[in-house]
Amino acid sequence: MQNTPLPWFKLRGLILGLAVCSVLITLGNSFYATYEAQRSLLINNTLEANRVYAAKLAEVTTVFLDMAQDRLAYSANLLGEQMNDATRLGEEVLRLQQSTEIFNSVAVVDANARVLATSPEALGIRGLKLMSVQAQLAISTKIPMITDPFTSEAGNYLISVSRPIFAKDGNYLGYVMGTIYLQKKNILNDFLGKHYYQDGSYLYVVDRHKTLIYHPDNARIGEQVEQNPAIDAVVSGQEGAYAVTNSKGIEMLAGFAPIANTGWGVVAQRPRDITLAGLDGHIIKVFIRSLPMVLLTLFGIWLSAVLISRPLWLLARDTRLIEDKTAQDNISHIHSWYFEAAQLKRAIVKSMGQLNDKISQLHNDSHTDAMTGLLNRRGMASVLDSYQEKRTVFSVITLDIDFFKRVNDTYGHDVGDEVIKKLAQLMRTQARKEDQLCRSGGEEFMIFLPNILPETAFTVAERLRELIAGTEIPLVGYITVSFGVAYWAALDSPRSINDTLKLADQALYKAKQQGRNRTVCL
Repeated sequence: MQNTPLPWFKLRGLILGLAVCSVLITLGNSFYATYEAQRSLLINNTLEANRVYAAKLAEVTTVFLDMAQDRLAYSANLLGEQMNDATRLGEEVLRLQQSTEIFNSVAVVDANARVLATSPEALGIRGLKLMSVQAQLAISTKIPMITDPFTSEAGNYLISVSRPIFAKDGNYLGYVMGTIYLQKKNILNDFLGKHYYQDGSYLYVVDRHKTLIYHPDNARIGEQVEQNPAIDAVVSGQEGAYAVTNSKGIEMLAGFAPIANTGWGVVAQRPRDITLAGLDGHIIKVFIRSLPMVLLTLFGIWLSAVLISRPLWLLARDTRLIEDKTAQDNISHIHSWYFEAAQLKRAIVKSMGQLNDKISQLHNDSHTDAMTGLLNRRGMASVLDSYQEKRTVFSVITLDIDFFKRVNDTYGHDVGDEVIKKLAQLMRTQARKEDQLCRSGGEEFMIFLPNILPETAFTVAERLRELIAGTEIPLVGYITVSFGVAYWAALDSPRSINDTLKLADQALYKAKQQGRNRTVCL
C-alpha cells in the first residue's frame, strides 16, 4: 500500500496563521470603529459648535438692532416738536450719526418723503424727495422698520432702520432713519467678522429673500443664494446644523440660527476637511502606542502555538494511523485558542460600552417660561403634584396686569413683553426661596406660598401691589395689578387644589370688579 504524501504545512503554522489573522482582523475592526466614532464625534461637535455660535451672533445682532431702534426712538421723541427747525434737525442727525458707530448715515424725512436733514451732508440728498419703495413703505405703514437691502439715491447698498415721528397730538410728521452700508465699514460687520476660527471657517448673513447682506468677501454682498439647505432652513425661522457644499464646491459643516424680528439668518461654517484634518494623525498615534502590546500578543500566540502543537507533533511523528484523530485535535486546539478571541471580543464590547456611557443623552423637559424664567403651566403642575403628595398647605396669589391690552395696543407687543419681564423681576424681589412663581397666561401670574396662612399671603400681595404701582417702567410709565388670594389647608381643606385655584381666580375677578389695583382674599 502506497503512502499518501503528507501535507507540507504543520499544525503550529495553522494555529499561528489563524491566530495572527484573527488578531489583525480584530485590530483592524477596532481601529476602523474608533476612526468612524471619532470622525462622527468631530463632525457632530463641529456642527453643534457652529450652531451655538450662529445662535449667539444672531442674539447679538438682535440686541444691536434693538439698540439702533432705541437710539432712533429717542431722537424721534425729540424731533416731534422740532420738525420745522432746520438747525435743530441738522444738529440732531449729526449727533445721532457721530455719537455712535451704529449708523453710516442718518436722515430725517417728512411725511411727503422729502429729506429735511442728513448726516453726513456729503450725501447730497437734502431737499430731495425719496421715491424708493422702502421710503414709501415707511410713510404708509408709520411703524418702526428694518428694510431689506436696497441701493439708495446716493448710490450706497444699504439697509435702513427707521422710526416714525409723531407730534404731541398724534399727527404723523415723517420718520428718522439710520442706514448701515453693507459694503463699507460699520459696527455690524466688525463683530460679525471676528470668527473664532482662522482656518477657512467663516460666517455670513442672509435676509429673508436669501440675499447676502454680510459676507467676508465684499464682492458677494447682494448676491442671492439658491439651493443651499442651510439658508432655506434659516430663512424659514429654523435653527440647526447641516453638512452643505458651498458655492466653490467645498464641503462645509454649517450651523445656522434666525435673527429675531427681521427674517434674517446667520450661518457659521467650517470646512469639513479642516475638521477631520487631525484624525488620521490621531489614529496613527493610537496605532503606534498600541504596537508594543500587539507585538507582545503575537509573541504570546507564537509561544502558545508551539506549546499546543508540540504534543501533537510528537504523536504524529510516532504514528501515522490516527491522522483523523490529529485533525480532531487540531479542531479542538483551535477551539481552545478561540478563548483568546472571546476575551478580545469582550474587551471590544466593554470599550464600546464605555464610549456609549461617555456620550450620554441629556434631554430635560423644560418647566420654565422662556420670556420670564418663571415656571410655566407644566412646572406649576409639578409643584402642585408635590404639594398634593406631601400634603403641604399653601396660599395662592393670582395676579393680572390691569388694562394690559391697552399697553400692547399703545406701545406694541415688544414693549408689552418688557412689562411682563419687569413684573416677573419685581415678583422675584418679594419672594422667599421656597415660594413658587408661575406665569399661567399672557399677563396672568400665580405665586404659591407653602405653609403660609391667607392673612400673611394678603400682606405679601399688598406689599407687592404697592411695589408694582410705585415702579416706573420705561416707555409705559406706571401700571397697576389686581390680586386674588386663596388658601388650601391640605387634609383639613374641604376643597381640592383645583377648586382652590378657581377660588383664587374668583377673588381676582372680584378685585377687577371692585375697581382694580387691589387685593381680594376669599
